[in-house]
Amino acid sequence: MTGPVRRPVDRPRRLRTTAAVRELVAETRVHPSSLVLPLFVREGAEEPVPIGSMPGVVQHTRESLRRAAGEAVADGVGGLMLFGVPEHKDAVGSGATDPGGILNSALADLRRDLGDSTVLMADLCLDEFTDHGHCGVLDGRGRVDNDATLERYAAMARAQADAGAHVVGPSGMMDGQVAVVREALDAAGHTDVAVLAYTAKYTSAFYGPFREAVSSSLQGDRATYQQDPANRREARRELALDLAEGADMVMVKPALGYLDVLREVADRSDVPVAAYQVSGEYSQLEAAAERGWIDRDRAVLETLTSIRRAGADIVLSYYARHAARLLRG
Repeated sequence: MTGPVRRPVDRPRRLRTTAAVRELVAETRVHPSSLVLPLFVREGAEEPVPIGSMPGVVQHTRESLRRAAGEAVADGVGGLMLFGVPEHKDAVGSGATDPGGILNSALADLRRDLGDSTVLMADLCLDEFTDHGHCGVLDGRGRVDNDATLERYAAMARAQADAGAHVVGPSGMMDGQVAVVREALDAAGHTDVAVLAYTAKYTSAFYGPFREAVSSSLQGDRATYQQDPANRREARRELALDLAEGADMVMVKPALGYLDVLREVADRSDVPVAAYQVSGEYSQLEAAAERGWIDRDRAVLETLTSIRRAGADIVLSYYARHAARLLRG
């Protein structure tokens, strides 16, 4: 006779038996307060302008932006990241520092409306405002001049802080940008305005729809100043520099294709870590969902969970408001 069949002592499936059990023991959670919604505001627009490559996302008027921002905050989204789309561009991106320009005016609108009830973030980069579409000032040979660009970033940081931004996000990947922005803010008395450093921003094919969203004038690419997708160690160097220069938060962009980089940054950072689920990541999910190939809601929450699981404390996503509603139930 044989004895009773011995079962393994450890049976992980016991903790998967019901939805309530799975929720109780979940190791990673997505909460609306950890999500940031990027928003676009277009100068001169009389009504919201749909972005063809990003279904459901628009270039807002100043008034529709105010409504959308208020609704997102009411849904529990933790923050808003604002991008401006000006009518007129020039070689140095003058509109970026104009207090009456579209980005700074919209920031002021939202700060008046929302006060400190949300975290108001501003993209600190010149690419939306330059007629050549690069993230900085060009030299005589048509290359981005790092130090001349930093002077513009300092002025842009002051303008955004004056307009009411709680956080500025220098995203141009210029050497020394965090230190220059921090110094400019402090010298102007904006010591409480935080700096979200775009620490590891890769030159990615997944930015394509974003360029439509900001009506980019770029011809060519930004490979001479954004990171090469092949490189991981380089992100460690960028992180060390940004932390030494005073970054209050750091970010990896894009998110889904760089989860390994995100994990390394999270393991090494002593400040909060953000990741940006970019336009192309959004659009590919939308395209598959529209065709019925995937379940949109499940895919949204799964991708956001994967980004959080890889180490992000904060996730910028065009799905932020939709996800907040799903999570609220």
